[in-house]
Amino acid sequence: MIREEALWEALRRVVDPELGCNIVDLGLVYELECREDRVRVHMTTTNPGCPLEGVLVAGAQQALLSVPGVTEAEVIVVHDPPWHPGLVRPEGWSDLHARD
Repeated sequence: MIREEALWEALRRVVDPELGCNIVDLGLVYELECREDRVRVHMTTTNPGCPLEGVLVAGAQQALLSVPGVTEAEVIVVHDPPWHPGLVRPEGWSDLHARD
């Protein structure tokens, strides 16, 4: 059985290269769903048309597939609701301020 916390830990290894913060703490991951060996994530980007969308999606997919037991990982990008700074977790703000 796949532990949900292992999936979240894997996603925390995916860092937005522009902001230097992981996608979980940035509040980009809206939903994580696991059924048997398949995982589906709904995530967003900081703005529609983000040039790094493909990089973030590929990183999330690779991270999820690295979790033992996961054989399929689907990452769906959504922009509703739109991302806003209020979604950033306290840990994310620490990372963002460290870059100042």
